[in-house]
Amino acid sequence: MALTQSSSSIQRLLSALPRGEPVETSTLATHGVSPQLASYLAKSGWLQHLSRGVYLLVGDQPSRDGCLIFLARRTRGLHVGGKTALAWRGVRHNLPTREQLELWGDRPVRLPAWMTAHHPCSYQTTQLFDANLPAGFGLQPLPETPAGPLVSVPERALLEMLCNVGKQQSVEDARNLTESLHNPRPDVLDTLLTHCTRIKVVRLARQFADEFELPWAKIVHPHSQRMGSDRRWMLRTRNGELLSLKK
Repeated sequence: MALTQSSSSIQRLLSALPRGEPVETSTLATHGVSPQLASYLAKSGWLQHLSRGVYLLVGDQPSRDGCLIFLARRTRGLHVGGKTALAWRGVRHNLPTREQLELWGDRPVRLPAWMTAHHPCSYQTTQLFDANLPAGFGLQPLPETPAGPLVSVPERALLEMLCNVGKQQSVEDARNLTESLHNPRPDVLDTLLTHCTRIKVVRLARQFADEFELPWAKIVHPHSQRMGSDRRWMLRTRNGELLSLKK
């Protein structure tokens, strides 16, 4: 495609690109835009250059979902998890004024600066489940955005949130969020607990479920019994609080 094509043809070409979603040169190539033409369009004011090989339509801001969809194409297993996923699915407690997105994925990556500048976020690769959990289990787009990014279902988000207790997640907030999850699906929770490899997560789930007499406590108990020794599992949080978790 020649660099001298008319403005109207360039407009038609770029109108096919998603609004608010960063695009790579490989995606532009499927629309007939070579790397050389992409560079020309950026210099000519049709595209914004975000980083090497990544562009955005001029006049757009990188949207939250657009950025997440873009990153998910590059990062295996990337999804919205933990406390953020709970909030997006209606389980909330004392949300900050500006939410920091909690992202999870299968391998370490460095999030691009343009992402964190527009959408503050954290990213972790903690292996919470064994390799036998089916890929993508408990990850779905939100019902209102079926083409949007993957978000942990409440049952998976709960376990991810508990995984961060003692780190960036406070015990009290975790306790309140666990109490707020009233009706997890028994089959989904049981499957996730079956494949969960983190003693802390399972025992915290048991402790909070017992404390609030939640109906799903009976699902957690067998999994807590099968994991680890009979001794209490001790955890000291970053703020010095000591948790003693029974089997």
